[in-house]
Amino acid sequence: MHKYNAYRKAAGVLAKHPTKITKLMTPMLQSMSLQKITGIGPAAAQKLVQEGIMSIDDLRKHTDKLNHHQKIGLKHFEDFEKRIPRQEMEELQDTVFDVLKKLDSEYEARVCGSFRRGAETSGDIDILLTHPSHTTQTKKKTDHLHKVVKELESINFVTDTLSLGEAKFMGVCRRLDKKDGSERLYRRIDIRLIPNDQYYCALLYFTGSDVFNKNLRAHALEEGFTLNEYSLRPLGSTGIPGEPLPVTSEEDIFDILGAKYKKPSERND
Repeated sequence: MHKYNAYRKAAGVLAKHPTKITKLMTPMLQSMSLQKITGIGPAAAQKLVQEGIMSIDDLRKHTDKLNHHQKIGLKHFEDFEKRIPRQEMEELQDTVFDVLKKLDSEYEARVCGSFRRGAETSGDIDILLTHPSHTTQTKKKTDHLHKVVKELESINFVTDTLSLGEAKFMGVCRRLDKKDGSERLYRRIDIRLIPNDQYYCALLYFTGSDVFNKNLRAHALEEGFTLNEYSLRPLGSTGIPGEPLPVTSEEDIFDILGAKYKKPSERND
């Protein structure tokens, strides 16, 4: 969405230019349209336009030019464009959490983003996952994420895989049943496996909002710390970050920074 908005703003600026830039505007608008498909970035969209593919309808006639990720994005384009109501988000969340509980009671997971901040609709499902055995000190690679994805596939919740690595899964899911009688739409889902000792810094970061994160990072610097999605570290007199401080909750971060704790619903600005 960020890349699409950037192109839209650029198109707006060019549209106001005293000299008509019709030829430039047309490829840009066509490129913006193609970038609505997940997996198609600016470079890929520009290449497709140069090859004569000007619209999503054109793409459907030339799927041989798309990679696996892009084909799935095109296949479910209409569904991905629709916002996810909060009730459906809660049902999707419950399905994942039930699977985690069944696999291992020590798993911890949260749905982040605007959903955690209380939004009534969401664009996708973004889940942070951790386990006590998975830390930054773990020398042996863990297969927690693969186990979770395999189980979600086995119950037909996850329908497509866009990518799956050791730490991040990108895919497609949909509700197992229609509790309210509505259509079961395909939804984008990401699951990130986070080292246990970095989990709460990541939870804070991926909950957002962007403005809240920026302001809290600035406050951290004023207090002599550096904060990011991985850790909270003290800054020495030379300005070099020290070792990560132990953080066992979001509240720990606020306490260390001498800031009043804000609930997720209070982080929208």
